[in-house]
Amino acid sequence: MTGPHGPDEHLDDYAPGPPISPNDERLDGLVQFVVELAAGRLDRRMDPSPADDRVDAVTVGLNMLAEELQALNEDMEVRVAERTAQLEAAQHQLERVALYDPLTGLANRSLLGDRIRRAMGQAEHGAAAPAVLVLDLDSFKAVNDSFGHTVGDLLLVEVADRLRAIVADTDTVARLGGDEFALVVLDSGPERVLDIADRIIAALESPILAGGHSCWVGASIGVCFAIRGQAADTLLRDADTAMYEAKTRAPGTVQIYEPAMHSAALSRVRLAEDLRTAMAADQLQVHYQPIVELRTGRLAGVEALVRWNHPERGPLPPESFVAVAEATGLVGTLDRWVLDAAVAQLARWRAGVLGDTPFDLHVNISPMGFRSPRFADDVVACLARHGVPHGSVMLEITETQMMGEDAQTLQQMETLRSAGIGVAIDDFGTGCSSLTYVRRLFVDLIKIDRSLITGLDTDAHQRDVAAAILAVVDAFGLAAVAEGVETAAQAETLAELGCRYGQGYLWGRPVSADTMTGRLRQSVH
Repeated sequence: MTGPHGPDEHLDDYAPGPPISPNDERLDGLVQFVVELAAGRLDRRMDPSPADDRVDAVTVGLNMLAEELQALNEDMEVRVAERTAQLEAAQHQLERVALYDPLTGLANRSLLGDRIRRAMGQAEHGAAAPAVLVLDLDSFKAVNDSFGHTVGDLLLVEVADRLRAIVADTDTVARLGGDEFALVVLDSGPERVLDIADRIIAALESPILAGGHSCWVGASIGVCFAIRGQAADTLLRDADTAMYEAKTRAPGTVQIYEPAMHSAALSRVRLAEDLRTAMAADQLQVHYQPIVELRTGRLAGVEALVRWNHPERGPLPPESFVAVAEATGLVGTLDRWVLDAAVAQLARWRAGVLGDTPFDLHVNISPMGFRSPRFADDVVACLARHGVPHGSVMLEITETQMMGEDAQTLQQMETLRSAGIGVAIDDFGTGCSSLTYVRRLFVDLIKIDRSLITGLDTDAHQRDVAAAILAVVDAFGLAAVAEGVETAAQAETLAELGCRYGQGYLWGRPVSADTMTGRLRQSVH
């Protein structure tokens, strides 16, 4: 007989004996023993008899087999338990990846939607309808641009912790992506919901220490109070719409959703689609406003300003569709369209009217355009395409839209300067971030904001402010253009203070290319 570990040596101790009687009761016991083992009762054992014969040898062998099988079974159970625990841990990890933001540990968009749907389901059975808050950090991009994404990530983690500390355990805080967060507030009336929003604003007013840097960010918040039967996606969309309104009207404030906001959002989307079509079909127009040398009255250049006569809405103010372009990511395309159209017009003027007469074309560029890695190369390519000298173009960026030590913008400015393309700071005097660019000599021209020119000829204090700004400009060896000049007295005062150029209604409003062509002919000849 062979046992689990080889031939059963115990059987060799038995010499052939008399035949076993078929009536031996031990045989019945052996059969029952085998049946129990086959049924999985591996803890069963059978005691040998005093006869110590072949029946007892078989009994011993079966006992040894049972012990071996029991040990194997116990080992298998341990392994199954370990694998089950590993599978449960993997399942838990998969759930966290699927439902939670890996950076902050907050719920993600998927889990947020599930929590909203669950809350809306409870509202159908008598519970209070939930409220959803969506918030977007103000100036977060400035942190990323100035200190890097590692600091930005640390800031987001701290913001998440501050949000958790404000809400109840039954509420949900989620990160939707980037610097956008959302909260689902349960069983609360409008008063508590708005109190939470105000506490969030207050919590983010204090600086956040991230990676050794003190970072200042605020938040614009949209609030939507649910209505029974409302879909989760609709509720989140409406809260997001309200947040956009807050960010547009007054960053750092709270806006409650109103149905009119949705209509306005749809209008912006349609306007963006129309704008895309208008650029593709050359339906936009570029108008030009004179820039004059104050001491001589010479027409020194023009600023290109985009205009749009919408086929259904009529003439639209530039700020309306430029804001839509910025919000929908079309502003870079709009910048390139205006630049190409204006440079092409300058090439025509040079060929037909100006010749080699010194004349500058000013074109406004959005901060997003300046941050594009290929922006400077695109500008150089545009000028080459139309055969316009680099020194004839001045690119303007608004001071209030600059972002401090933004490495990408600084690099583009340096590349442009190396190529001989001018850069001007527009609306100078309305902020302070542009001093970084002035100090590093990345700009060639300062355009003084019109708010500092109004009342210049009647208000002594305003004159002192203008004089101080012009002194700063002169200290860096730059030229200045005063915007918004409307009276001859203002122009005279500016000239006395050392301002070289002026722009404003005194010399004319923005006009079409054809009208400006006629004026250039008179000026040159």
